[in-house]
Amino acid sequence: MGTGTIIGIVFAVLVIGILAWAIGAYYGFVRLRNLVQEAWRQIDVELHRRHDLIPNLVETIKGYASHERGVFEEVARARAMAAAPGASPAQQAQQENVLSQALGRLFAVAEAYPQLQASDNFQQLQRELTNTEDRIASGRRFYNANVRTLNTKVETFPSNIIAGMFNFTRAEYFEVDDPGVRTAPQVSFGQAGPSQGMPPQGQYPPAGGQPGGYPPADGGQPGWPQQPQQ
Repeated sequence: MGTGTIIGIVFAVLVIGILAWAIGAYYGFVRLRNLVQEAWRQIDVELHRRHDLIPNLVETIKGYASHERGVFEEVARARAMAAAPGASPAQQAQQENVLSQALGRLFAVAEAYPQLQASDNFQQLQRELTNTEDRIASGRRFYNANVRTLNTKVETFPSNIIAGMFNFTRAEYFEVDDPGVRTAPQVSFGQAGPSQGMPPQGQYPPAGGQPGGYPPADGGQPGWPQQPQQ
């Protein structure tokens, strides 16, 4: 076997190896992009659920505190902005921050009315909202983990070559910027509101509540795409 033949074989093997890597990298980007999109769709479902619960909650509180018109209007404006279609994940996060702050003031009003806190309807709505917030928090962690994996591949060599060739770009994170609104507002039903002045700001439960049992301890997610291994 001549030297030229050996060189030709080595060259062919290198070309085949590079093509195999490029194809694998391309399909890896496709899989990550699909995971990010599916994770965002799951968050979007829960955000819509949150937005649908708020009007019923406001109407329930209005029955006991109809004079708090300014708070109700603030919540309505924030909800309308958050529910508007077409926002990117980063824009949606900012709008949800504003809505969470308005909800905190709404629950602060509710704390001043023990009869309202004892209402079955109010308690049920508040539990549903808290559960929805917990699912959004779980979904946000899963979504951001996939975004981080995708963005790392987009920015690092040699996978960034494939990203540039096939127009795979960075995805936006869905983050809550204000530490005061990182978790769902929660009303303490066991305490009556103060007898004088305005009630204290609404309290928030610890992050990571897991109604529905997810994400499971091993990182899997029933009904969700599995997080890629890094």
